[in-house]
Amino acid sequence: MKHTHNLILSFLIILGFLVACTPAAQPSPTVPVSPTQVEATVTPPVVESTTIASPSPAVTATEAPAGITIKDALGRQVTLASAPQRIVITGKALFMLADAAYAFPEALQRVVGLGNAGQGSGNFIKLIDPNYDQKAVLAGDAGAEQVAALKPDLVILKSYLAEKVGKPIEQLNIPVVYVDFETPEQYVRDLAIFGEVFQDPDRAKTLQDYYQSKIQQVTNAVEKATTKPRVLLLYYSDKDGKVAFNVPPLEWIQTQMVKMAGGEPVWAEANPAKGWTQVTLEQIAAWDADQIYIISYFKNPSEVVKQLKDDAAWKAIRAVKENHLYAFAGDLYSWDQPDVRWILGLTWLAGHIHPELFPQLDIVAEAQNFYQTLYGVDQAFFDKNILPAFKGDLP
Repeated sequence: MKHTHNLILSFLIILGFLVACTPAAQPSPTVPVSPTQVEATVTPPVVESTTIASPSPAVTATEAPAGITIKDALGRQVTLASAPQRIVITGKALFMLADAAYAFPEALQRVVGLGNAGQGSGNFIKLIDPNYDQKAVLAGDAGAEQVAALKPDLVILKSYLAEKVGKPIEQLNIPVVYVDFETPEQYVRDLAIFGEVFQDPDRAKTLQDYYQSKIQQVTNAVEKATTKPRVLLLYYSDKDGKVAFNVPPLEWIQTQMVKMAGGEPVWAEANPAKGWTQVTLEQIAAWDADQIYIISYFKNPSEVVKQLKDDAAWKAIRAVKENHLYAFAGDLYSWDQPDVRWILGLTWLAGHIHPELFPQLDIVAEAQNFYQTLYGVDQAFFDKNILPAFKGDLP
C-alpha cells in the first residue's frame, strides 16, 4: 500500500513539471470587427430568401427593401416600414378625404377610424362599409391623444391642418400623409398618393383616367361655344337665423368649375380672399348675371330657390325674371365642392350653362356610372340610396 502511494506521488510531480515547461499560447492580433460581422459569426448562413435584419450599407439584390416611401402633398418623403394596415382619417372636411380613400377597395379593411363623414343628408361611408360600426368615429376636434389611442400606423390629413393638427400627432411618432383634393390638378396628384398609401397604383390610374376623360369631354364640348354666359354662383347659409350669400375665391374649385363649364364668373375680380366672402343683394343685382346658381349644404337648395323666387327683391333680378335661377345639384353631398362628386357637378353645370352643346346629357346615367366606377355599387344600391337623395335641379 505504501509502495502504491509513492508511485502516485511520483506521477503527479512529473506531470506538474511537464506543464510548467510548456510555453503559454499567445493571443492572436486584435482585428476591428463591425457589428454586422459579429452578427454573421453567430448566426446560420443566410439563404437567398432570408432578409438580413441589419444590412450593411452595401445592400445586395437578395435583400428586401426597408419599407415604402410616399411623397405627400407638401412634398415630404414619408417612409413607412410597410404598407399601412391601420389608417386613421381625421380633421375638418374629412368626408372629402374619406370618399376618395374608399374609392380604393383596400380602405374597407385598413381604415380603422375616421370622423363623422356626413354632411346634413346622410353618411355615404356608412352605407358602403359593412364594418363601419366596428370602426372608431372621432370627434371633429379630436386631438393627438385620441388619434394615438387607435394605434394607427398612418394618419391622413388635409395639408392646411399640418401645423395645428398634424404636428402634435407627428410628435407622438405617428406618420402623417398630407393631401389636398381641392382642385382638378390636385385630384390627379392626390389619387396617385392614395395609390401609394394603399399600394394599388393600378386603381389610382383607373380613377385618374376616369376624371381626366370626363374633364376632356366637357372641355371639348364647350370649346364650340360662341358665347360665355355671365354666371354667378352663391353659397346660401342661414346660420343662427341670419340669411347670407357668399361667393368663392378665384382659386377654389367652384370658380374653376364655372370656367371649365364655359361660363364667365362675374365675381372673379371681386373676391381675392381665401374663403367664402359675403355679398349683399345690391351687389348681386349689380353683377346682373345671366345665370345664378344657389349652393346650400345643410338645406335643400331647391327649397331655397323656391323661397327666393317668391321674394319681391329677388323677382327684380334679371336672371330670376328670365327663369335662370337654379339650385345646384347634389345627392347625399352637394356636387359643387371638392369632394369626389365634383366631376358630376362639372358635367351637370356645363349642361345648364350650355344646354345646346349637351342635348343628350343624361345626368342620372352619369351618376350611375360614377358610383359604379368609384365604388362598384350596383343598380339596386343606386336606386335605393342615391337616387332618392337627389336634390337641386335634377330629374
